[in-house]
Amino acid sequence: MLVEHNVSLQPLNSFGIAARAAAMVRVRTPGDVLAVLADAQLAAMPKFVLGGGSNIVLTGDLRALVLKNEIAGLRVLRQTARHTIVEAGAGELWHDLVRWSVVDMGLAGLENLALIPGTVGAAPVQNIGAYGVELRQRFHSLDAIDLRDGHTFTLHAAQCGFGYRDSVFKHKPGKEGDLGLAGRAMIVRVRLALPKAWRPELGYLDLSRKVQETGITHPTARQIHDWVVAIRRAKLPDPAHIGNAGSFFKNPTVTPEQCQDIIGRDPKVVHYPMPDGSFKLAAGWLIDACGWKGKTMGNAGVYDKQALVLVNRGGRAQPATGGEVMTLAKAIQTSVYERFGIRLEPEPVVV
Repeated sequence: MLVEHNVSLQPLNSFGIAARAAAMVRVRTPGDVLAVLADAQLAAMPKFVLGGGSNIVLTGDLRALVLKNEIAGLRVLRQTARHTIVEAGAGELWHDLVRWSVVDMGLAGLENLALIPGTVGAAPVQNIGAYGVELRQRFHSLDAIDLRDGHTFTLHAAQCGFGYRDSVFKHKPGKEGDLGLAGRAMIVRVRLALPKAWRPELGYLDLSRKVQETGITHPTARQIHDWVVAIRRAKLPDPAHIGNAGSFFKNPTVTPEQCQDIIGRDPKVVHYPMPDGSFKLAAGWLIDACGWKGKTMGNAGVYDKQALVLVNRGGRAQPATGGEVMTLAKAIQTSVYERFGIRLEPEPVVV
């Protein structure tokens, strides 16, 4: 186990924000976590688990021990009557898992979630989702380590408290009656149940357009994977070239009455019916309607091709600060609320 001190986090967060950590350990096996907890000095430090750094906004230096999750491994674990169970190390890149399962192994189920940035371990924390599919629909179980005592435990879907971009890993202990594992656990392995009786999910407008453009009415999982990759690359900036944290705000959910009220004022509002009768509104459309696309505040800006994405205009040389990013985010929230009466919630973790 190698302990690094006074570590720059700028290359380890996709926004490219300049910040430093007091210390960092690269966790390549669960045993590395146990070694940290066995060291009296390291065990006493506050812990911060870092995956791909694609869903955080750093507003200052971290006076903590960063546990950089680099646990690798991809394998087919077993077959059941209805599913293929696959397992991945939490430090694997999420898209590498998707490509391996869909393209290399010919297993359907994750194709709509292609090219989402971040690591496998971050996926259940956020309950990631895209184009009509959420992680919880494919989730089987995970293994995690309690950062207080080193105890390894397993959680199944019902124990994870999955909600829209939400899970027990985002709540403090005791909050809202859930387990409250925020800051208390590190995910080391994730298992997914990929359906053998698969059918394509094509309900989102961008995928419906691909069906019309190509004339392929019954696409394979590989075709959907390739479509999603193409759509995301066309819409979203590559963090290697323009720092960003992906979609910055959650798509808000409203009642049918609220949706009709907004449609009455703005007939073009993008909205999707949900199984429970509510409607999901496209946060990017709301932000664009308020005139934010392409706007800049300091070195933070709104991406000119997708208003849902905030970007680092200053690059690596003069990066946007976390404060600038959050000032811009709050200005956008105020603008959307004043026009639509909708409160937007950020997706990234603000540290």
